[in-house]
Amino acid sequence: MEPIGLDDILGRERYGAERDLIRRRIIDHKRSRRVQVGDRLTFVFEDRATIWYQTQEMVWVEHITDLDAIRGELAVYNQLLPGPGELSATLMIEIEDQGRVKEELNRLIGIDEHVTLEVGPDRIPARFEEGRQTAERISAVQYVRFPLAIGARGRLGTGAPLALAIAHPNYRAHAEVPAPVRASLAAEVADLAAPTRAFRQVRDGV
Repeated sequence: MEPIGLDDILGRERYGAERDLIRRRIIDHKRSRRVQVGDRLTFVFEDRATIWYQTQEMVWVEHITDLDAIRGELAVYNQLLPGPGELSATLMIEIEDQGRVKEELNRLIGIDEHVTLEVGPDRIPARFEEGRQTAERISAVQYVRFPLAIGARGRLGTGAPLALAIAHPNYRAHAEVPAPVRASLAAEVADLAAPTRAFRQVRDGV
């Protein structure tokens, strides 16, 4: 997927003027990228639009104007984009009881070995970014990738069932991917231009 470039970042004045509209557009877009699995895990599949928005918000909130500093942020966030033949997602562990956050998070240590994307008959284990959990602790935000073989990509594009499964001893859940999310991911896999079109819609409303 084409990385976000410096030319894609809006100047502070324009972004400030359009920020509310852009925020509404990214919320709409993320509805077609979000999957809840059970009561605590949410996956947001990343693409150019979602990564651009995260970068643009960081530049805005942190008042970053130095071009080299912006390039540095782009280098960090572009790493979250899916590579060729894969899907990538941010996995958020959401615990409402703030007094039990550490305890509940610790119960999910080892989850990196128990997340699977199901594409028809294919079972694709998630690849978790290293450094976000140890034997003693786990971050509430994880970054995962699902490498799709050619057969799985073809099945995704032709309507095979799509689901996410968690088989951790302390958290077992299974969720069919909603139709809008499935359509968005299938378009991304089948059409290299789809992520750029979504990005233009979020950024420019066109």
